[in-house]
Amino acid sequence: MYESRGLEPVPDAERAGRVRELFPTWVAANITVLLLTVGAGLVVLHGLNFWQVLVVAVTAPVVSYGIVGLVSVAGKRGGAPGMALSRAVFGQRGNLLPGSVIWVARWGWETINAVTGAYALLTVLDLAFGVRVGTPLIVVTLLLFVGSTFLVSGLGIGALRVCCRWSAYLFGGFSVLVLVHLVARTDWGAVFGRPPGPVSMMAVGVGTLAAGAISWAPSAPDFTRYLPRAASGRAVVGVTVTGAAVVVVPLVLMGTVMAVSTPGLARTQDPVSFIGTLLPLWLSVPYLLIALVGMLLINALSMYSAGFTAQTLGVRLPRAWAVAVNAVISLVLGFLLMVVVSSFLGAFLSFLTLLGVAFSAWIGVFGADMLRRRSYDGTALLDTGRSSAYWYRGGFAWRAVAAWGAALAVGLLFTRVDWFAGPLAGSWPGRHGLGWVVTVLVAAGVYGAATAPARAEGAGRGSRKVEERGSGD
Repeated sequence: MYESRGLEPVPDAERAGRVRELFPTWVAANITVLLLTVGAGLVVLHGLNFWQVLVVAVTAPVVSYGIVGLVSVAGKRGGAPGMALSRAVFGQRGNLLPGSVIWVARWGWETINAVTGAYALLTVLDLAFGVRVGTPLIVVTLLLFVGSTFLVSGLGIGALRVCCRWSAYLFGGFSVLVLVHLVARTDWGAVFGRPPGPVSMMAVGVGTLAAGAISWAPSAPDFTRYLPRAASGRAVVGVTVTGAAVVVVPLVLMGTVMAVSTPGLARTQDPVSFIGTLLPLWLSVPYLLIALVGMLLINALSMYSAGFTAQTLGVRLPRAWAVAVNAVISLVLGFLLMVVVSSFLGAFLSFLTLLGVAFSAWIGVFGADMLRRRSYDGTALLDTGRSSAYWYRGGFAWRAVAAWGAALAVGLLFTRVDWFAGPLAGSWPGRHGLGWVVTVLVAAGVYGAATAPARAEGAGRGSRKVEERGSGD
């Protein structure tokens, strides 16, 4: 079950994966009670009613995980992790720029999940045993969560697939029980009697949910690299969207329903403890334990990819130990977020906004390159010297790097968080949390306009013929 392979492409003979195996991966990638908090926020903070939230909950995963699914097709084409394939687009040195930003962004994502997982464990201890929260216990729960995450992600893709499959089954079963309980106990007149909110706030909701989801795009090829080249790209996209939607839609709607009787769920410092007040003990404890496993797997999937990202940045460690770097960072930042930061939800939403911009600039360039490219040179991906077909000019594919930098700058112009506001944050895209959309479009547009007509890259290097198109200078 242990995976020893690192950045090197998976040979065709070892590509025995099946598209349907992606389904539990994307189910597990969304098992987080933070979606309950987001659903509650759509009602309490944005003023939407149930039917508007339903539209938001369906639209967001279709858009965001549609993008994630499209990017994941690169994995079956090249057989390598996403950030290794990114070398073909940005150049061996140029890839260090978006790679560094994405790696740092992963610290935040893993920290948020570690904090949520620790809160879930603390809530279970309180409900089941009456244990009260203190700083020493916070440290212990964070250590347990991050340590378990490191163990699972370090074992590799085989262990992750097994854990994701069983987690999906268990979480699905208990979610049905929670839904039955809510149906029986909820004042549905109050739920359906809410007046509709502004349509503009629906756009904000879609932007918020999608911004976090697209952060999976650079990792998506990591989970498809074991698929045969002949696997259906359309099926890959469909399974990715479906796996995410079957979790996102019901959890967001459950948060919406819970907010009717407990509006504080939308603003709580601890986004998990409310579960104990809304559900009976026999249901809340096992549900939180299963959700805890789900959040652990989200972090494990992220750290699995972070190990590859660290290797592409020059960390000379085996993949499993490269993961340890992110584990230590998330442990330190998690402690600060739980003990020092006063507003968890504010920090979470600010992080999602910045995360969307950071990943969107890469997505726009990488996605535009995929439209022209059909294969990757595995030897050139691993050759980081001047002999590499992906060395381009001084190690940089300057058009790709320039498009990425321009998109990142433009995206920040439309961004507003608690401690930063770009000059265009008051525009329509900025007000509605759609700066990430502008970022994708700018990145793809600038790259597409600047790139020379498709041609064979690396021609004249003598030792190898490169079939890829469109990212060189």
